[in-house]
Amino acid sequence: MVARTVLLILLGIMLTACGASKEIDVTADWSADQLYRNAKRNLENEDYITAIEQYEILESRYPFGKFATQAQLDVAYAYYKYDEPEAAVVAIERFIKLNPRHKAVDYAYYLRGLVNFERGGSIIDVVHERDLSDYDKTQLQTAFNDFQLLLRKYPKSKYARDARQRLVFLRNEIARADLKIAQYYVSREAWVAAANRAKTILQSYPGTTAIKPALKIQLQAYRQLGLDELVADTQRIIDLNSNL
Repeated sequence: MVARTVLLILLGIMLTACGASKEIDVTADWSADQLYRNAKRNLENEDYITAIEQYEILESRYPFGKFATQAQLDVAYAYYKYDEPEAAVVAIERFIKLNPRHKAVDYAYYLRGLVNFERGGSIIDVVHERDLSDYDKTQLQTAFNDFQLLLRKYPKSKYARDARQRLVFLRNEIARADLKIAQYYVSREAWVAAANRAKTILQSYPGTTAIKPALKIQLQAYRQLGLDELVADTQRIIDLNSNL
């Protein structure tokens, strides 16, 4: 009997110790409003990990209602600020799919553009002042397409003006990315490839800062290839656009 009592006491102590070792969930009895307000406060204080955790808890516990819907969008922004672009894009696309007529859906499209606009940046890029044209051209084009889609669907959005400015910038950067490829071909004396890449720039990106150097590359390539008629045509275009 005594042995049994001792065993029960020891078992009770072990169970108590196990229970004490478990992490206490301070949000266990929080309402949806309380969870949202705390998550928002953490987001504003740049405590992105805690904000993300609380937004996700909010949606799992209270999946219906205005707080859960707003949490879907806010968690995307938190992932963006925490430099988790893949998670941010997944959250944004989920919000758009679930809430296609939400009053803030234009912001979701805009945020996706921002995420892709900055995707791939790092402290190395900041230190060495790496410009966007050094990035994968696909990344630049994806951001361009995002902002273009926003303007097509919501031309009167309050984010439209900024999106247009970013489109101009991105178009120049995409053209510059192609220009760097053309310059590489020149350095390798791959004249046909250089001429073709320059032609692509001239046809696809008129009005960008890459046009003048692209014309010069095209002229150089045609000279090296002995294409006198094309040399004359290109020189004529350069002369007519000397103010570029």
